Amino acid sequence: MDLAEIWRVMRRRWYVLLPGLLITAVLTAAVYLLVPVEYRSQSTVTLLNSKKATVAFDGNPFLSTQASLTGMADGLARNLNSDDSKADLKALGVTGVHEAKIADNALGPYMWLSVVGTDPAAVLKSDEILTTYAEKRLLDFQNQQSVTPDAMIRMATIVPPQKPEAQTKARLQFLIMAGALGFVLSLVATFFVEARRRRSASSGRHRPAPGESGEPAALDAGDPTATLRMTVAHPAGSGAAGSRTAGSP
Repeated sequence: MDLAEIWRVMRRRWYVLLPGLLITAVLTAAVYLLVPVEYRSQSTVTLLNSKKATVAFDGNPFLSTQASLTGMADGLARNLNSDDSKADLKALGVTGVHEAKIADNALGPYMWLSVVGTDPAAVLKSDEILTTYAEKRLLDFQNQQSVTPDAMIRMATIVPPQKPEAQTKARLQFLIMAGALGFVLSLVATFFVEARRRRSASSGRHRPAPGESGEPAALDAGDPTATLRMTVAHPAGSGAAGSRTAGSP
């Protein structure tokens, strides 16, 4: 079946295809209205060496980096993603879904703190709370180990919580899936009806007429000429039955 034939079938069975396309349009519009747009805000923080460790660098923490800071950043990210931290953040007013992780392709102890939600204002506020909470958790870890203030690892905000940006990828995927599914089902229904109609027409054309199968047609009891037609169809001289018919008075 080529494209021209497909087009002819679609045009011939428009009464099946058109309702399917209308339902697809309604379904796509429903997905557009029901699936909300998500927004994402993100901040970038880094861990800095302690004041005591930066004495040799004239107190400049950016000149003093250690591998242990990256390990600490990984441990802090894991803690911020734990159930206990989620409960604390929720109590502080964080809405949506938050995430803390080591920044991609980071060359040091850099972390991304992000929040995703449907309300841009609430997402920005939640990211600010998460950034403040991360610094508090870092200090709590060290206080639990009785670390002196001069030896404590510090946190600095490199990029503050940014204005939330719309995340349309998931919504667009749902729209494409709804539209594609509805269109495919409409085509399937169209060609199904076409196939059924063709089978019915084909069966009607090949149905044998009375008498074509070799069996004589049933005699009409109300037709007085039926016997005469049978006599003409089977002459008296053919066969024994014909002889008996010819000899009878």
